[in-house]
Amino acid sequence: MHLGAGDGFNMTADGHLMYGFGFNDLTGIPTAGPSAIDVLSKGILAANLPAPTIVVDQDDIFYLTLTNVGMLMRPDLFDAHSIHWHGFPNAASVFDGLPEASVTINEGSSFTYYYMVATEGTYMYHCHVEATEHIQMGMVGNLWVRPRQNGTPLGSCAGGTPCVKFAYNDGDGSTGYDIEYPVQLFSYDSNFHDLHIGIQPLPFAYMRDDYALFNGRGYPDTVNPSALPAPIDPGTGDPANATPEHPAGVQSQKISSLITATAGQKILLRLSNLSVTKLYTVTALGLPMQVVGHDARILRSSTGANTYYNTSSLTLGGGQSYDVIVNTAGVAPGRYFLYTTNLNYLSNNADDFGGMMTEIVVN
Repeated sequence: MHLGAGDGFNMTADGHLMYGFGFNDLTGIPTAGPSAIDVLSKGILAANLPAPTIVVDQDDIFYLTLTNVGMLMRPDLFDAHSIHWHGFPNAASVFDGLPEASVTINEGSSFTYYYMVATEGTYMYHCHVEATEHIQMGMVGNLWVRPRQNGTPLGSCAGGTPCVKFAYNDGDGSTGYDIEYPVQLFSYDSNFHDLHIGIQPLPFAYMRDDYALFNGRGYPDTVNPSALPAPIDPGTGDPANATPEHPAGVQSQKISSLITATAGQKILLRLSNLSVTKLYTVTALGLPMQVVGHDARILRSSTGANTYYNTSSLTLGGGQSYDVIVNTAGVAPGRYFLYTTNLNYLSNNADDFGGMMTEIVVN
């Protein structure tokens, strides 16, 4: 896989144009030779929120190239970038993305990370250079590893048939599921972002997030099953992230949080939080939630006994992940809500009935 790192724009559910940093997918574009210029032309001003999803299989050898395409809207900045696979045991510290112990990538440069994918589970990734600023600005993404047990019939899924997809190598099918959805919790401070594009001093000590998001969107945008349209500058009516390579702009918010299932199916929710300011509690009232994994580790005792537990809510701090199975067997078909119990974040800034909420539709 090949990612670009740079800046771009996204749009909030209440119509606020938000400047940010992020990653975008450049897979297949050479980083050397005559075509290398395409990396910059396609990567500039194309930051995604969240970043392109990374899904790999246990035992894979995974090469991930990162190109720093620079900040078109902040040419005064010369920030390096990196990729930190949060919670993952790297083959060597040089691939960890932490500036103190590994490589960071300067503008116009590329670096290829090497991963021996040894452990399954739900992870996440982010830039670790000036981490508070770069994460706040949107350099976050979903990442998970499918276990080698996948494809082995175990346990019981929809219709009583054996499961063939699992959250972990459980050996008994107890983490089996029918469908999976990533839900990444994230929030940002619009004042911080506005001051950034305005080239003003950044108020780190006064950072107060006023937009809480699932997969880079607030409700009702969370339930739009499609990629959101390219963001429009409300002052000019033109695409905010237009360049000669993409004059109509780019779709920067591509990942929906709408969850749909057929009654009887088991849903695996891959929950993660990359907010730098807040812990969030989420709930799905009316639906059974069984927690089977935490921080990319199956919940097992030292003797090998399952320590899964049922709950009505989960609290996630920054950098934490949970694997939650929602079993819809016996659940009445209908529309349910997955949302934060931090009720002041059920809004898009000052607009109520939005924020960190999405729908789970059981057909």
